[in-house]
Amino acid sequence: MDESSGNLIIVSGMSGAGRSSVADVLEDLGWFVVDNLPPMFLTTIVEQVVGTGASPRLAIVVDVRTGMFFDELGAAIQDLRTKGYRPVTLFLEASDDVIVRRQESVRRPHPLQGEGRLLTGIQRERELLGDIRAGADMVIDTSNLNIHQLAAKIVNGFGDEENAELRATVVSFGFKYGIPVDADVVADMRFVPNPYWQPDLRPMTGQDKPVSDFVLGHLLAQQFLQNYVDVLDTLRTGYLNEGKRFVTVAIGCTGGKHRSVAMAEEIAKRLRAKGSPTLVVHRDLGRE
Repeated sequence: MDESSGNLIIVSGMSGAGRSSVADVLEDLGWFVVDNLPPMFLTTIVEQVVGTGASPRLAIVVDVRTGMFFDELGAAIQDLRTKGYRPVTLFLEASDDVIVRRQESVRRPHPLQGEGRLLTGIQRERELLGDIRAGADMVIDTSNLNIHQLAAKIVNGFGDEENAELRATVVSFGFKYGIPVDADVVADMRFVPNPYWQPDLRPMTGQDKPVSDFVLGHLLAQQFLQNYVDVLDTLRTGYLNEGKRFVTVAIGCTGGKHRSVAMAEEIAKRLRAKGSPTLVVHRDLGRE
């Protein structure tokens, strides 16, 4: 048995980070979705659904709602791999303040809160999920994503049956707002002259041609693009050899408005030209 990693997804992550939204999107894409499955039944359902050809693509949501059974998830995933299945593990992350806000908006207690505070439940969940997050094939931080942006990421990653190519998400961001927690690689664009100091360019963004021309027109920017895309191409080969199918490339500048946006767009353009399906997300655009 050697099932493709493109046919089997295990979705886990923090409560309030968007697991239900991801499950809905996958279902719309034609995946057979099983939610809140106790880990002890993981191998059985995979063999019944994928192994017998009942459904070509299966997504299973497993999280701390299964209570004491959740501790068996790591062993269950290893059992799948031993039997020749290659699941992609997708982990959904969000910051504490965002989770608190989302949990309070739906007026539901955290599954690990008990009689204590909501933040206590969140901390317990982070501890329980630590190993799963560390071993995940793909981590998505939904803190700054709306439901449409999250759906776009899922469509980009799992929207067709062909997962043989590395799929990239290029995220522009501002260092003053923090580095994206789901970044695999990070590049700093603050070595390029800042359009902010040009009065006519300051109100624009890196998506506007005058700003893009200003940023990309510098010799150092061109040298960086050539070298960095070559580095990403090397990573692409290595990631694919290791079975990794997703990469998040974070491109930062001071505020995430000019340089990082222009460079992220250009890097995405060049990655697409090399055959990698690529999504662009401008995390901090409009935040200033």
